[in-house]
Amino acid sequence: MHMHDWNTYREQILEGVGELARLSPDTVKGYKTLHQAAETNHLDGKTRELIALAVAVTTRCDGCIAVHTAAARKQGATKEEVAAALGVAVAMNAGAALAYSTRALDAFDAAGEAAK
Repeated sequence: MHMHDWNTYREQILEGVGELARLSPDTVKGYKTLHQAAETNHLDGKTRELIALAVAVTTRCDGCIAVHTAAARKQGATKEEVAAALGVAVAMNAGAALAYSTRALDAFDAAGEAAK
């Protein structure tokens, strides 16, 4: 049993995007333009999908996870490759938390200076 019905959810997301395209076609057209701009000859499809999946995790986008896991599988990604990409996402999130921790300490020091 899965945590979530990802296949149904992916279909719902795509239907929702279709509705948004009818209501706001320029929004979806702009998204498609951005998406197509990322499709260069410098990275193969599987690599792009693994990057997209790692970014989906770091941005906490379930819709992106649903779409890009299926696309990564279709591009030939193995579960081990997906796990490696997810490991990068975990490391990046930890790194961001570490970097932002220095900002929090700086803000704490600034608050102390303001209180004087």
